[in-house]
Amino acid sequence: MTAPKVPVAPGIFTWPADEPRLIGSRCTDCGTYAFPTQSGCGKCTGAETEEVELATEGTLWAWTVQGFPPKSPPYLGNTDPATFEPYGVGYVELPGQVKVEARLTINDPERLRVGMPMRMVLETLGQDEDGNDIVTFAFAPLDDDGGSNG
Repeated sequence: MTAPKVPVAPGIFTWPADEPRLIGSRCTDCGTYAFPTQSGCGKCTGAETEEVELATEGTLWAWTVQGFPPKSPPYLGNTDPATFEPYGVGYVELPGQVKVEARLTINDPERLRVGMPMRMVLETLGQDEDGNDIVTFAFAPLDDDGGSNG
């Protein structure tokens, strides 16, 4: 039996959804996008923004591999140094919108390169105290069939 799934936080991506998308904002004055949503614009200081669904595909702009457990909280995954699995982290540029910092579905430096096409997927991060799978967004290489377990 599969555990019920819950999003890591409300309002970050559409949930539930057959084709989930990140939820960002766009300034109605200058058109600047932001993720996560912002109530004002960091570029022109405009006070009016609208909620928008962001692109699901982009380009890997920069990356690294997280090789040790982050501090918890806020990190929700495995923090035991003996069993921690390193994971990729990168900035993915969504064309004409924004660069998003995100978890990557692969952690092999030989398979990651700046400029590679990426797509957004959902990935299970761990379980909450009620036994639900905590789901977050991540980016996978566009030509990679594996990696998503959301």
